[in-house]
Amino acid sequence: MNVLQDVSTVFIVLNILLALTVIFLERKDARSTWAWLMVLYFLPGVGFVLYLILGQRLRKRKLNKMLLESQRIIEDSIEAQKLQLEERHIIFNDPATINYQSMIHMNLVGSYSLYTQNNAVQIFTTGKSKFDALLRDIESAQHHIHLVYYIVRDDKLGNRLIQALVEKAKQGVQVRFLYDHIGSKGLPRKFFKELREAGGQAAAFFPSRIPYLNLKINFRNHRKLVIVDGRIGYIGGFNIGDEYMGRDKYFGEWRDTHLRLEGRAVLQMQAQFLMDWNLASSGMVELDYHYFPRHFQAVGTIGMQVVASGPDSESQQIKDAYIKMIYFAKKSICLQTPYFVPDESLMTALKTAAMSGIEVKVMLPGKPDHFFVYWATHSYLNELLAAGGKCYIYERGFLHAKTLVIDGQLASVGTANIDNRSFKLNFEMNAFIYDSATAGELERLFDLDLQDCHELTFEDYLKRPLMNKFKESIARLLSPIL
Repeated sequence: MNVLQDVSTVFIVLNILLALTVIFLERKDARSTWAWLMVLYFLPGVGFVLYLILGQRLRKRKLNKMLLESQRIIEDSIEAQKLQLEERHIIFNDPATINYQSMIHMNLVGSYSLYTQNNAVQIFTTGKSKFDALLRDIESAQHHIHLVYYIVRDDKLGNRLIQALVEKAKQGVQVRFLYDHIGSKGLPRKFFKELREAGGQAAAFFPSRIPYLNLKINFRNHRKLVIVDGRIGYIGGFNIGDEYMGRDKYFGEWRDTHLRLEGRAVLQMQAQFLMDWNLASSGMVELDYHYFPRHFQAVGTIGMQVVASGPDSESQQIKDAYIKMIYFAKKSICLQTPYFVPDESLMTALKTAAMSGIEVKVMLPGKPDHFFVYWATHSYLNELLAAGGKCYIYERGFLHAKTLVIDGQLASVGTANIDNRSFKLNFEMNAFIYDSATAGELERLFDLDLQDCHELTFEDYLKRPLMNKFKESIARLLSPIL
């Protein structure tokens, strides 16, 4: 009995010390602090272990060093563009972009994201069209192919891609493949064996140093990028796996949004990839101009900024850009996301827009892939619907797109979901597009998707079963740490 009492006392003391750490040292936001205190109170001992795995901050010394190096390379360009914006010297290809100069300035200053407008964009909504195009570009690569994916599967699609990369490596093309260690759990070591033998490289992002326990489980690289020869880039929601081709029986048809880019916006993706690679790999690649073509053919006229965010920054750049976009809206807001767990600032922006008479439309998947996030998502619909927003539930397979379109003039496509994990914990990247034609096309695709949705009205929501309300309440309490 004395032993049990001693153990119990140790747990109580540890819980108190950890609670004090959460409150006074970690400097978390209030919602996250209360969520962790609740976990520690109701799950003594277990809560301590969970905090060690999920609650730690990321040590940023190496990250900050690389970030400063990257900023140093483009510092002159950043200052020059700031001056151009402030003195209104930029002539925008799309006249509507004049209305969004303050957002361009915000991304430039807060995210070191240069505005470029010589870009071409191709939109993909199916896995087949995206990967067919990607494999063609891989086949035409001359110098290097850089890839980073959150999920990589050892399946039909994964092996098709790896064989294409092996062939290019044998031809002397530099191939660097970065995959997330948690997202790609279960990927056998032999998956990259042939690529390495052919001269290519592969590295895991933040791998576990302890078997079956990864103390950086929260800080994952959720980006899905490919850069070919510094001239072609891919960014969006598709990972590498057969489910993204619509071959999973549970999910069925997979609805996502991915972009193929050409132009100077690709250079921002390149810089971010090289920083990610240097963070994860033992083989450092210099952030020099070897991977940054100086001359581009006139491939397009689309204005764009590519913005990265993650735990390496004190601010939440992508969330801030989303909020800025929402407050720009005068007519319509079209949002597609698989997870809708907004914080107070983002929810306030959406509710304010809806109550101002702006048409706010949010599209969500009709089936869950993560239990708690799914029910937390539904718990936030009450506020949105009550404010006059509209919610549509997608029923044709699984909706995984992360798109936001404002007034058919301004749009975002990328890897960030609407949740705390994407805004604060994961490494993410989004393309912000200042082009009425591209934004209009994304809005048209949204309207087409409405044909495969049913509208969830406020009246329907209020009639939901008692068990659903219970699930939502529990998930809502945990939403700050999901």
